[in-house]
Parts: sequence; C-alpha cells; structure tokens
Amino acid sequence: MNDCENLLKQPATPDAEGLKANLLRKGTPERVFVMELFEDEEIKSEVCRIYGIGAEIDPDDPRASQKREIAVQRFLGYDAVCAGLEGLQFDYTFHQVDDTTHGTQKRPERNWMELGRGPVGSWEDFEKYPWPDPSKFRTDALEWYALNLPDDMCICSGSHSVFENVTWLMGYETLCLAIFDQPDFVDAMFEKVGGIFYEGARILAQMPRVDILFGGDDMGFKTGTMIQPDVLEQKSLPWHKKMARLAHDQGKIYMLHSCGNLSEIMEALIEEVKLDGKHSFEDVIETLPQAKERYGDRIAIIGGVDVDLLCRGTESQIRSRVREVVEACQPGGGFCLGSGNTIANYIPVRNYLIMLDEGRKLR
Repeated sequence: MNDCENLLKQPATPDAEGLKANLLRKGTPERVFVMELFEDEEIKSEVCRIYGIGAEIDPDDPRASQKREIAVQRFLGYDAVCAGLEGLQFDYTFHQVDDTTHGTQKRPERNWMELGRGPVGSWEDFEKYPWPDPSKFRTDALEWYALNLPDDMCICSGSHSVFENVTWLMGYETLCLAIFDQPDFVDAMFEKVGGIFYEGARILAQMPRVDILFGGDDMGFKTGTMIQPDVLEQKSLPWHKKMARLAHDQGKIYMLHSCGNLSEIMEALIEEVKLDGKHSFEDVIETLPQAKERYGDRIAIIGGVDVDLLCRGTESQIRSRVREVVEACQPGGGFCLGSGNTIANYIPVRNYLIMLDEGRKLR
C-alpha cells in the first residue's frame, strides 16, 4: 500500500457554476473550492501513476492528453481544466541547469531566463524577431474541450503575461535601463506584446465553455514591484484593463496570477483594471487571511498554503494551515484553497494531496 492511498477518499464532484458564483462572492459556498494556476506535468503524472488515473485511455488516441487532463482534474477535485491557444508562444533565451528534484518528479533539466539581455534588446532585434501572428492562433484543444468537457466543468484559459513577456524578451536589466534611456523602445515593446495578448484574449472571450480568463503576469518580488509602480500602471495595466473588459463584456471572469508584493498597484488592479480575483501569495509578503481582510470585499482571493510549507512542512502543519486559511477566508465566498503559487514538480505529491484532502473535510 502506498502512503497516499488514505488520501482523497471523500469524493469531490465538480461544480463549475458554484465555482463561478464563489469567485464572484455570491455568498459562502457549502464546500471549499480549490484552484491552481497549474500543476506541473510531473505532479500530474505521479498522481496518475499512484492512483491509476487515465489507465483506460488509449495512448495512441489523438486526444489522449485532453482525456487524461479531464480525468486527473476531476480526481483532484477541480472544477475546470486549463487550456490555451496554440501558436501564442514566444522564443526566449534560456539557461539550462540540472533539475535537483528527487525521484519520479524529476525533469531532464530546469530552464532559467536570461537576466541581462534577451532576444529583443534593440530596434534591429525588434524588426527581425519572429513575433507570434494572431491570425495563426489555433483553438483546436479549446474546441475539443467545448464539445467533450463534462457539463459540471468549465475551461480556464489565460493570455495575460504582458509585463512578464516584455521582461523575458528584453532581459530584466536591459528593460530597467531602457525605461530611462530608450522610453520609445519600451513603449513599442509593451504595445507589441500587449497587442498580441489582447488579440488572444479577444479569441478566448468568445470561446464556448471558457468561463474564466486566468493567466499569469509576475510583476513583483518580496518587497515591491519589479519596476516602478507608475511605469506598470502606465504601460502594462492598461492592457489588463482592456482584456478584463473583453472578458466582462462576454459575461466571463478575469483573474490574475502575479507573484511578489503588489501592494503599490493593488488599488489600480482592483479599481481600474476591474480584476475579479488575485492569485499568488507568499507568507513572508502577505498571508492569505491578511489579503482577504484587505481586499476580500472587492475581489476573490486564491491560494493560501505557502509553497515553502508544502515543500517542507509536516502533515499536521499543512492540515493546520489549511484549517486556519479556510476559517479566515471562506465566509462570504471569494476564496479558493490552493498553493501560494503553483504546484511545482519539487513539491512532494503527498504534501499536495494532504492540502486537498483537508480542504475536502471542511464544510
């Protein structure tokens, strides 16, 4: 018997309509909803291996990955699958290093972004760069899910990473200098990247079963924003405002995952962008109960269990933290239990499942 067999025995039935009502703060839900930006592939593969999820799916089936995704998300208790546009990818400059994760969750290597200068550091680079072409974006997987996803689930899909991609394409150091030395180039980068993501959001907002636009755009670090708050408000947040309007015009929810301390731009995100929910919280910056107290009457707050605790905590510590977070954040709705960031491949699977298991036990 493996040490995970005693977990997740209490069944969890997906309820996409309940999830959406919860995110929009329409009262305290009867159960604890769970949500993540994503789980690393190694985590999902390990869950499938342990519990035999998807074993009946023919690996040669052209839609095997989508069928397995539905099966594993339902098993874990989620109300949605995550899927995006095909063709909305940028070419980056990576550094590759060995992955030090142990066991079956290890991957061949781990990629790190170039800090100094990325592939688009000059006007010449800008002209030569192979920018994604919105006219070639494909929706094959989204269309398949729209027809085959069980009625009690929905699709989360996001294309929000404006600042993050400008940073990766230019290089963080190059961007920081160019804000002062080449403001016209910085403007062009935000206009180009923002426009591409806006076209992606325009497509997603019209896709059936895509009820939540939930994407990542990391804009902060431990003590503040990655660049000056006013620059973010002038150059990046207007694109989020436009994309949020696209979602809202179609009756859909607009969520944002962003790491770091965003306290200096949170009012703009809530009042100007009209964000429906915020994800990614780190205890050393702001705990989820603190965020719920500050912002929970205006937006949904997602997460709550710090990744460091998931990595190194004991079972009793994780269960205790889940209970604390749920007790503080569940009343009134606008809360989903999850990690403080994402379910990275280096999180022990059992610790992840303990978090979900404790959430299922709480009503």
